[in-house]
Amino acid sequence: MELKKIAIIGGGNLGGSIAKGLLKTNLIPADNITVTRRRVHLLDHLLKEGIHVTKNNCEAVDGADYIFLVVKPWQLSEVLAEISPFLDAKKVTIISLATGISSSEIEKMLGQEYTIFRAMPNTAIAIGESMTCISSYRATREKEEEVLRLFNQVGITELIPEELMAASTVLGACGIAFALRFIRASTQGGIEIGFGSSLAQKIVAQTLKGAAELIIKNDSHPEREIDKVTTPQGITISGLNEMEHHGFSSALIKGLITSYNKIEK
Repeated sequence: MELKKIAIIGGGNLGGSIAKGLLKTNLIPADNITVTRRRVHLLDHLLKEGIHVTKNNCEAVDGADYIFLVVKPWQLSEVLAEISPFLDAKKVTIISLATGISSSEIEKMLGQEYTIFRAMPNTAIAIGESMTCISSYRATREKEEEVLRLFNQVGITELIPEELMAASTVLGACGIAFALRFIRASTQGGIEIGFGSSLAQKIVAQTLKGAAELIIKNDSHPEREIDKVTTPQGITISGLNEMEHHGFSSALIKGLITSYNKIEK
């Protein structure tokens, strides 16, 4: 991949994670990455890594090949109005992580035609383990492959229709919080049955990682793997049934739908 200059507008948790993830790949050198944040002192950890940090968005996008917009949806219009005079529509590729704002809306804010991608990684991008869903707008196949290669360095990617971006946000980005809440709840249960908190968390986290790898590496279905550990009148099926009696699966599904409905509104 040709060496690119990257600007990340919005160096909060996700923007900072993207910067760290890209840096760990050795694909983009630190001095080719610029991250912005109003409270720039909060980016000192990136500065120590050699990444440029600034509160000046216009300075950050000057000469950039890729611009990541990692801002709140209500901030997007103001940010685009600020930086658009400094953009070359023929050169720059816009990658928006602003939830619920379509590519056509972004283009309208910019005032001319652009190659635009919408991407929704999760915070595991900082360690190269993100699940990132991507949609494209006015992009060539070559450009799509380039963007996919970029994100493939920090996890797994899927190119999806833009109308599924809201759903991917819930399942992949919000989903990491849902998975972490499962880890926390299981850890608390582990403490109650005798483990110290650190050891309980270690066992639960590795168990969840192993469960995920069974699905990914074996291309298996969850119920098929569950069947392997549920014996007649056994302890596993008893625990599973008790969880279902209290709405385990339905609560999770309702949570996903609630998050999705909030995006749609």
